[in-house]
Amino acid sequence: MAKSNLYCMRKGDKMIKHVVMWKLKSTVSEDEKLEIKRKLEALKGVVPSLKEIEVGIDFSDKAASMDLVLVSVFDSVEGLEAYAKHPAHCSVVDYVVPRVEKRAVVDFVV
Repeated sequence: MAKSNLYCMRKGDKMIKHVVMWKLKSTVSEDEKLEIKRKLEALKGVVPSLKEIEVGIDFSDKAASMDLVLVSVFDSVEGLEAYAKHPAHCSVVDYVVPRVEKRAVVDFVV
């Protein structure tokens, strides 16, 4: 689906899946990875538009691997946008960003 069509969707037409993967700086400890996971999962029930969230820490340590993945679900693009601006989410972003080497995002219609 073209991006322009996605942003023209009405609320309730389809669900939006938001996937983020991070490669963290080599100085980030396992405890910090767990804290990022905890902070992200704690957004469930705090950000009203966040319907589902799953956070995983990579165990494979392959060259192509990222360290952490977030998979979240929203009822609409507007819900995703509200999540992005929510103060609780922004607080997590402030914690995560200094630890990130690389980030990749995919948003798609389910």
